[in-house]
Amino acid sequence: MSERTGKLYRTVLAAITEDIASGRYPVGTRLPAERDLTERFAVSRPTVREAMIALELQGLVEARKGSGVFVRATAASGAAEELDIGAFEMIEARRLLEGEVAAVAATEITETHLAELRQLLEEMRQDDTVAAETADRRFHIVIAEATENEVIVQTVTDYWDMRERSPLAREMLAKAGSLGVESRLAEHGRILEALEARSPEAARAAMREHLSRLIEHLLTVTETEAVERAREETSRRRNALARRAV
Repeated sequence: MSERTGKLYRTVLAAITEDIASGRYPVGTRLPAERDLTERFAVSRPTVREAMIALELQGLVEARKGSGVFVRATAASGAAEELDIGAFEMIEARRLLEGEVAAVAATEITETHLAELRQLLEEMRQDDTVAAETADRRFHIVIAEATENEVIVQTVTDYWDMRERSPLAREMLAKAGSLGVESRLAEHGRILEALEARSPEAARAAMREHLSRLIEHLLTVTETEAVERAREETSRRRNALARRAV
């Protein structure tokens, strides 16, 4: 099964939802481990993680620290269609498109665009998360505007709108918040420097590196959560054994 054939997390989501409804996984039971699910459905870890978060958002399961993911209900509290797309799928699409957008922008960008990008970079330094996020969005749209192609501008804008509309994407991207202000500023700074140099190659590389790092960071964050749960469970068991040995 190819990751390119569509929203594979929906396949995993639908199958597990059916398993829960049929009683294969009754309320209170733990779902199989991530590795088992990736093997069962022949999909990647990001796909399984997006499916798990989708199940949480529908109220079907809950993740318990140190224990795993447990079934909490047999009927979803929200429609699956409302979940829309996941963060990994969205960022991958942005990486493919916005790298080329940055390359074109580097050949067409004006001093007016560059001045706005410099100002937006400063606004990203704010402690106000909402203001910084707004500046981030505008930064990418300004680069699209520099191409002077309205279809490109609308497409990049649509990506950001999808991100804001999709509960699944918002939940996933919230986990990437620990990327840190300095890392985000440094990456956007490199994009700006490439645009100032009017270098299509450097602009393309800087944009792709930025979005690739976001994907890798999101993978690391979700992996770290799983490892931490396993460590906590191991520690709990050791403490229980120690108490019994007294």
